[in-house]
Amino acid sequence: MSSNPTRVFVARLLGLDVFDPLGDRLGRLRDAVVLDRGPGRRPQAVGIVVEVPGRKRVFVPITRITSMDPGQIICTGLVNLRRFEQRGAETLVVAELFDRRVVLKDGSGEAAIEDIAIEQNRAGDWQVSALFVRRLQDGPRLLRGRRRGEELIIDWEDAWHWDLTGPQAATAFVAQHDDLKPADFAEALHEMSGKRRIEVAAELQDERLADVLQELPDDDQVQILQALDVERAADVLEEMDPDDAADLLNELPEEQKEELLQLMEPEDARDVRRLLSYEEDTAGSLMTPVPVILPPEATVAEALAHVRREELTPALASSIFVCRPPLETPTGRYLGVVHIQQLLRAAPPEALGNMLDTDLEAVNDKASISEVSRMLATYNLNSLPVVNDGGRLVGAVTVDDVLDHLLPDDWRAADDAPAGPQGRTNG
Repeated sequence: MSSNPTRVFVARLLGLDVFDPLGDRLGRLRDAVVLDRGPGRRPQAVGIVVEVPGRKRVFVPITRITSMDPGQIICTGLVNLRRFEQRGAETLVVAELFDRRVVLKDGSGEAAIEDIAIEQNRAGDWQVSALFVRRLQDGPRLLRGRRRGEELIIDWEDAWHWDLTGPQAATAFVAQHDDLKPADFAEALHEMSGKRRIEVAAELQDERLADVLQELPDDDQVQILQALDVERAADVLEEMDPDDAADLLNELPEEQKEELLQLMEPEDARDVRRLLSYEEDTAGSLMTPVPVILPPEATVAEALAHVRREELTPALASSIFVCRPPLETPTGRYLGVVHIQQLLRAAPPEALGNMLDTDLEAVNDKASISEVSRMLATYNLNSLPVVNDGGRLVGAVTVDDVLDHLLPDDWRAADDAPAGPQGRTNG
């Protein structure tokens, strides 16, 4: 990397596009990997973690990187596309070192790591050379001019070696990954150690944590929820979609499940309890109890305003279910559905009752998943209305709900991409 600066700070590289020599984009840099070589020896930078299309993170050895600058990173085309897994003494800089506490050797107290510089030595190896830190507390021998919160760059040798077993904040990691979609953040969270996963999850706001939890495998969801204070766990469950909250609660012991339901707001708990009452593998157990529901007198303009809501998934926004009052599930008599394509073609003042699709039959809440799947596939639908024996709408099943059920439990961690021409190496 003769064209590179000899020292680079990792935080300044995060999010940069990584290209192959032909200019094709490989992915985006999400972390760097250093090798702990023991006390008194500088950790060695061995590679970077790149997020490639498909939300998968792969390892690129630092010896394959030919250029690093503030705008982009260029590497050779010989990259193994197998999912990255940490080995041995490898440490992730952003996930495991940012926010790590260190003791300053000058006796002025503790500091938190906010960035790490790697530098190329004469032999061509890249090593950790400096730390960008923020002071946390006054030490017993505070030096003149030093103050809490002060930010400074120190040589790696000027701080005691970090302890990866101790508690660690996650402020920097959360800030660095604030732009990630919940599914992508969940992917990064899943790849962490259990300890670090809990620390990062605890740093997230309730709404953000709820969105991320919904994208995690069951085991990760349970681990995080059980690590939270019980009142906060109930708050996070309230922020989740009711069907996802019900699925998560079903993974918990009965006593813990009931305790959390008691702490939830009554309205939120009622929706979740209704879902929990259905037998597994039925439409009722999968459905979302809060689709878009409007009366027949509502206009096209009103319906479009409802489906524009940011929190709606594309599948739920594709259909408006028209019912007699009450409009909360279970509703009054279910009348029919209006598809979003119809809304886009109709005049804004048109009443929904004049444009109902009554040919699409609703499924019973006790219908099997196979029946629901066949109907979605046969009619090329994104969602289906679900009614009870009395013909009242109780929810909607989306194609996303069915896919989540049909895919294997570990589908998020599955690695189906072919390996590249070169095996996983550090050098």
